[in-house]
Amino acid sequence: MIHPLIREIRALPPESQELTVRGWVRTKRELKNLVFVEVSDGSCFGGIQCTFDRTGRWGEETEKALSAISTGVSVEITGKLVPSPAAGQEAELAAAAITIIGDAPADQYPLQKKRHSLEFLREIAHLRARTNTFGAVARVRSRLAFAVHEFFQSRGFQYIHTPIITASDAEGAGAMFQVTTLDLEALAKSGKPPDYGKDFFGKRSGLTVSGQLEAETYALALSRVYTFGPTFRAENSNTTRHLAEFWMIEPEMAFARLEDNMVLAEDFLKFLLSTALRDNAEDIAFFNAHIEKDLSGVLRSVVDTPFVRMTYTDAVTELEKNAQSFEFRPYWGCDLQSEHEKFLTENVAQGPVIVTDYPREIKAFYMKMNDDRKTVRAMDVLVPRLGEIIGGSEREENLSALEERIRALGMNLEDYSWYLDLRRYGSAPHAGFGLGFERLIQYVTGMANIRDVIPYPRAVGQVNF
Repeated sequence: MIHPLIREIRALPPESQELTVRGWVRTKRELKNLVFVEVSDGSCFGGIQCTFDRTGRWGEETEKALSAISTGVSVEITGKLVPSPAAGQEAELAAAAITIIGDAPADQYPLQKKRHSLEFLREIAHLRARTNTFGAVARVRSRLAFAVHEFFQSRGFQYIHTPIITASDAEGAGAMFQVTTLDLEALAKSGKPPDYGKDFFGKRSGLTVSGQLEAETYALALSRVYTFGPTFRAENSNTTRHLAEFWMIEPEMAFARLEDNMVLAEDFLKFLLSTALRDNAEDIAFFNAHIEKDLSGVLRSVVDTPFVRMTYTDAVTELEKNAQSFEFRPYWGCDLQSEHEKFLTENVAQGPVIVTDYPREIKAFYMKMNDDRKTVRAMDVLVPRLGEIIGGSEREENLSALEERIRALGMNLEDYSWYLDLRRYGSAPHAGFGLGFERLIQYVTGMANIRDVIPYPRAVGQVNF
């Protein structure tokens, strides 16, 4: 039988039951006749205190092990669970024996009992999950990944797996990583252009930037679907907000309009934040105390506050009234900057905002045109302290309108023939959105750098581990 986790042990009543704890030593303190060893196994934020009383009887091996342990050592400790006289914990282990499973020499182990900078911890990403901060991030990430499936499965959505390798640029922006088996060094020496007909897939291919287009094909067969998987952007952007590899959640609904999309997005975000506040309370309390002041209050306000709806035109009008407050001047037709989005949530709406009906020139080709021929039925969900967290739209279901848009942008109709078939055969209104999972985790944890909310970040010049 699998041994109990510390999370499970801490939930037991302290009734002198004999137990075995396995984990890694966080701290060791010694008094005259007492040795306190805190052990953590990562299953919850806190560990468990194991108290050794030297007035009791134990073997020479136990005394030898106690003198040898230090931070990072993996151990197995047996004893009885008893009420704890110390503040902040209901029970502790009255320990009788300890066995060292794996050493971590104090003069070599990079993680010691002190605060390490996040920059330093990125250099040892293979060990940083052992710290309080990154252990908490990992638990929040795990719980919310499961919550994504809980939400959609309970609402009749089918989970589909869209391809990682594709020939379609869903965003039309060309920021794709190329996938090829051609000998690039030989081509460079020869001076000849690449012949993609001889490549593995017979055409130029890359890593997906979005599973949306493929998700649409299944939505128009299964009614409601969602994807949740890795996506890739070859943007040469070395900032705290960008990753080259990240995870995207993309639901798609047939027979749905923009209004349905807004309701789904609001319900989804509130469900995720409520889950984190409830099931990761210890982790959120840590982030609240050490990472972002009043984090839990901000998250709770998003859960409890109805989202304001506002058109892009109205949003720009509000921003122009305060144009002097911004680094980037707002005007109709501009792509809203983070400072604009934060102003709308924190100063105008004083809560979450869904901005709709953006100018078509700044949005993707597949978004449905409004009757004014200037704007599209797009939406961005903005939240206080962050700005945009969800982006989506009603999709263009009219064949001729979509073909016209693709031509206008200089894109190749033939590359999207399969996508256009959806409009040829049984077309229906449909809508969906995308949520970058790492951006969500940033928001829930308060972590400032997106590279600190994914186990092994991939960014410009960074592919270690």
